[in-house]
Amino acid sequence: MKIARVGAVGKERPVVVEHDRAYFVDSLIGDWSRESLENGAVAKVSMADLSKLESTEFGSERIGAPLTRPTKLICVGLNYVKHIAETNAATPAEPIIFMKAPDSFIGPNDDVVIPPGSTATDYEVELAVVIGKRALYLKSPEESKKHILGYSISQDISERHWQLERSGQWVKGKSFPNFNPMGPVIVTADSINASNLHIWCKIDGEVRQDSHTSDLLFGIDHLVWYISQFMELFPGDVINTGTPGGVGMGFNPTKYLRAGQLIETGIAGIGEITSKVIDYQA
Repeated sequence: MKIARVGAVGKERPVVVEHDRAYFVDSLIGDWSRESLENGAVAKVSMADLSKLESTEFGSERIGAPLTRPTKLICVGLNYVKHIAETNAATPAEPIIFMKAPDSFIGPNDDVVIPPGSTATDYEVELAVVIGKRALYLKSPEESKKHILGYSISQDISERHWQLERSGQWVKGKSFPNFNPMGPVIVTADSINASNLHIWCKIDGEVRQDSHTSDLLFGIDHLVWYISQFMELFPGDVINTGTPGGVGMGFNPTKYLRAGQLIETGIAGIGEITSKVIDYQA
């Protein structure tokens, strides 16, 4: 199953996507939210006769972030070997975890806004894991699968000056508005094997990042298990699993984002998202 939300900002409606059609399910669940997921939204929708629901061509109107008001956006740093090398960092012995403001979520094709005065805004394609069932103190990584709703695409935009030069606190460079396009859909875990998906990012048509999720240093199940040891995970929480090599910071000279550029981000089996880069306007 593929789930998503469509509509103008603040007026998004939950849908199920089949082929090129988006079927509105707000008469069944209200929205794709923590509350609805806790109350069995996926099961309710899976039993519905979609042919009896209002529908539209998917993409004929704005696609919103696939979740509304997630409780947490958890990020994993330095989780692809080539990205570790390009940052000149040591390989971590265990996952590096930091938070990103959930308010940074935007629709998959919404504009990415460069903050005032920034000359170091960067791109990072990431596989996003969406939690579907509460997880706390899981006993082993093998338990993780039953707590995963599905997978989506995150574009983890980062402002490197605030992230690395202002006391080295990563959350500072990650939480600006419009810094996490996500979508276009969440593909439920029963519909995809996320352990070896092609993952890529292009800037103005130039391939910058090109890898596979099999190259993750710490795999998906390990991450969910690990995070559950010190943080309770709730339905709708999102884990950004890390980015491959090829970010703008890794080039010499650097290739940071500029207004007018186009970011194309894709993961096989999930889809593609596209964001235009614009300057902040007061």
